[in-house]
Amino acid sequence: MEGRCQNAVVRQQNPDEPDPVQDSPTIGPPKSSAAGLPAVLNSVRHLGEHTGVRRGLPAMLAINQKRGFDCPGCAWPEGDERHRAEFCENGAKAIAEEATAKALTAEFFARHSVADLAERSGYWLGRQGRLTEPMYLAEGATHYEPIGWDRALDLVAEDLKALDSPDEAVFYTSGRTSNEAAFCYQLFARVLGTNNMPDCSNLCHESSGSALTETLGVGKGSVSLEDLGKADLIIVAGQNPGTNHPRMLTALERAKRGGTRIVTVNPLPEAGMREFRNPQRASGLLGRGTELTDLFAQIRLGGDLALFSALNRLLLQADARGEKVLDREFVATHTHGFEEFAKALLAEPEEEFWARTERDTGLERALVERIAAMVTESRSIVVCWAMGLTQHKHSVPTIREIVNFLLLRGNVGRPGAGVCPVRGHSNVQGDRTMGIVERPSEGFLDALGTEFGFAPPREHGYDTVNAIRAMARGEVRVFFAMGGNFVAATPDTLVTEEAMRRVGLTVHVSTKLNRSHVVTGARALILPALARSDRDLLDGRARWVTVEDSMGKVHASHGVLPPLSQGMRSEVDIICDLAGRVLGQSPVDWSELTDYDRVRDHVAAVVPGFFDFNARVREPGGFTLPHAPRDERRFPTATGLANFTVNGTYAPQIPPGRLLLQTLRSHDQYNTTVYGLDDRYRGVTGGRRVVLVNPEDARELGLVDGSHTDIVSEWPDGRERRATRFRVVHYPTARGCAASYFPETNVLVPLDSTAEVSNTPTSKSVVVRFEPSTEP
Repeated sequence: MEGRCQNAVVRQQNPDEPDPVQDSPTIGPPKSSAAGLPAVLNSVRHLGEHTGVRRGLPAMLAINQKRGFDCPGCAWPEGDERHRAEFCENGAKAIAEEATAKALTAEFFARHSVADLAERSGYWLGRQGRLTEPMYLAEGATHYEPIGWDRALDLVAEDLKALDSPDEAVFYTSGRTSNEAAFCYQLFARVLGTNNMPDCSNLCHESSGSALTETLGVGKGSVSLEDLGKADLIIVAGQNPGTNHPRMLTALERAKRGGTRIVTVNPLPEAGMREFRNPQRASGLLGRGTELTDLFAQIRLGGDLALFSALNRLLLQADARGEKVLDREFVATHTHGFEEFAKALLAEPEEEFWARTERDTGLERALVERIAAMVTESRSIVVCWAMGLTQHKHSVPTIREIVNFLLLRGNVGRPGAGVCPVRGHSNVQGDRTMGIVERPSEGFLDALGTEFGFAPPREHGYDTVNAIRAMARGEVRVFFAMGGNFVAATPDTLVTEEAMRRVGLTVHVSTKLNRSHVVTGARALILPALARSDRDLLDGRARWVTVEDSMGKVHASHGVLPPLSQGMRSEVDIICDLAGRVLGQSPVDWSELTDYDRVRDHVAAVVPGFFDFNARVREPGGFTLPHAPRDERRFPTATGLANFTVNGTYAPQIPPGRLLLQTLRSHDQYNTTVYGLDDRYRGVTGGRRVVLVNPEDARELGLVDGSHTDIVSEWPDGRERRATRFRVVHYPTARGCAASYFPETNVLVPLDSTAEVSNTPTSKSVVVRFEPSTEP
């Protein structure tokens, strides 16, 4: 069927679309290059399937443009000069999913019970179309039913006002939420009286923020896009840009063509870091690309702390021999703790140090020394990383050791040098800047309270892991999610789902159906929101929002597509309408905040760096937030200097007959959103339940390529966690290591296995054994 709403063509989904079996894919050889013509063709295919040309083309021409909208995918920044097609293959997939012409209506929910939907895969759920009207699951009901906006928000308000304590509510945030919505959301929670604001940062780059705040004083990256082109050496560690941040490959190509050398550190050889075929160039479309990696270090999972410790020891030893490889002036003027750091790192006898380093990294000493030689030949160095470094028990010490590495040669606060944690979701960094954090600073709370005339709560709230623990204890009565797919993104799937079922009311502000809508509290609401690409109108006047990219640049985002339904509302409107019903119009006039300029005026008064926000963000391309270490070599730490740290020698150990598993994304996936069932670069077609195992390890363990196995994780709590029926794929992983996709393998990660300091789940350090699958 087709209908029309606000000039948008609406197509209802075929109710009989099957949910494909995902455990028997076709396996081919991994690719040795990324992007090129296949990326273009795949982008066109996804757009044609979901949006059609009439709806899809305007969206693609507006994505990441200065007067367009920000891609809802990754947070990689745009340069000042934009291509007409300023998007990657995965950006095209994200927009095809978001801008789909398929509408999900009450008729769908009448056909499918919640129990039926709970048996479906996340891939199938996501393909059913855009949510178009509020839906309510009453206590004891088997089906969602439509509900009006007023009644839906009244239900939430009634439950929030009935709480014995504001801390019985949890307010979760996904990284796609705009700055304006995030600011209003945290304001609502704090006027209500709680800091229970877990977010997706808790699951990914919390370790980065923890380490960088302690050592440099700012929990964000210190480099700009231009710095990559000015670097002599870029180290890309624990990151797969070809799938997770494809537009980064263009920046790396530009740097490489300018003479930059690149070292890739990863347990898996990834196509994107081998050869990039730029689809913006005719040569790239014709199959000629740029080889990006000069040296590939195939490190063992969790060995990065040992690697950077070894590099630092080699630098200290070279300087002691008189080679003058350290920036002694920088160290003396701008740092603290150097002597303690150097003494600890040099204390271990040489033979024992290298035996342990080779064991922990899986790398030969000669290769580490080659990297060290490249370091000493390079004046300016950037280190980039992502989840491969942040989701281990020792992630914070690892990132602190990377800071040590950069401080030794003064590689912070000068062009072409610095730390580059590459954020995954398009505004996850902006949300944190706006105050979405369970442990806000005193300065932020003081400014917020002064601006709005109230006393914000000072007690720290729940992060993601602690929110799940509180739900499991029955201490959370209302769970409110601003976007995201909480139960699929979090660890220990069975434990998390059972915890969610103990909540009284679960509320999700969403654009598409996902697993979190079918694993609910006693009652549940789905509130349909406008997406990044949708036009946002109030009384016929267009409104726009802002976002912050991975390098601290803030810019506007203007939706361009007519929404599929008048039943969708902006996130800001949903928050402010609900807040008014719960709190009234004092101390905050919530009705005025539907004018986004007023929100930005308040942000300017509260958040450092946002002075004259409304005027500056209207400039094409926006503005860059201040960063004291980068801009002034000023370090707002506890010591007032950049801190060297002593980080020990930890690395995960693997018992005999076991492997160390990491969870990762496929190429047809963004976070928990699954666009398709292929992982083209790794040679996987038509399925997701695969486990990648080194052929030599597989032979030792009796794992035949093409056989099916159960993956069983082993932890000190003694509880068995099992992921069933995964196809074994012999793959060139590092020895002793294996890999499989999340969220399917999140079930293997215990809630209580988290990184020190950051409390991030250890999804990259899962000790597993394999048992023959008994499922047909």
